[in-house]
Amino acid sequence: MSAGASKGDTDRRLGRRALLAGGAAAAVGAAALAREELSRLWWRLPGVEKSRVAGAVDFRGARWVAASSANYRRADRPDDYPVDRVVVHVTQGGYASAVKVFQDPGHRAAAHYIVRRDGRVTQLIRELDVAFHAGNRAYNERSVGIEHEGFVEHASSFTDAMYAASARLTAAVCARYGIPVDREHIVGHAEVPGTDHTDPGPHWDWERYLRLVRKARGAGAV
Repeated sequence: MSAGASKGDTDRRLGRRALLAGGAAAAVGAAALAREELSRLWWRLPGVEKSRVAGAVDFRGARWVAASSANYRRADRPDDYPVDRVVVHVTQGGYASAVKVFQDPGHRAAAHYIVRRDGRVTQLIRELDVAFHAGNRAYNERSVGIEHEGFVEHASSFTDAMYAASARLTAAVCARYGIPVDREHIVGHAEVPGTDHTDPGPHWDWERYLRLVRKARGAGAV
């Protein structure tokens, strides 16, 4: 499952009041904000935040169930953070329990999606936003996190329906951001630097999964 957020994950950067007052640079003891940092803050100014539709999903057919706003950081990806990774997780529990913890503001972590054993997909955080799912700030900012209902120690958790649905989802994400379909760019939570998690575990069939993702990508999954 998604790791708890690090201190850096929950850093909301400079407050709007400080930015508008022109005192942000002084507050951090710097002469001026870097251009890159300004590009990541522009959408916080009144009137420039990207319009959002309540309940909208990024993957056709997904069900929307909102995670707690404490478990992600609002952003405008890929304009402020390029997206070049998909991180595969396993919930270590059932679907309902995963949703419950992702809606708990004290959990401080959540993924963008959950794929159920029967193949149904739930989206909890917009891909625009930085989900606290990987336990690594840089990876959170650059990736989409996909949870899978089940347990790493149970091969039976990973059903045909789950593999097929998750592959279509990952193919759509890869198409949207131009992410190569390979093991450098589609990784397990255990492979994220600094994590202490083991998911998706030894029973996750990477060869099968990538084959399905490539097939869905070739078929134009959206």
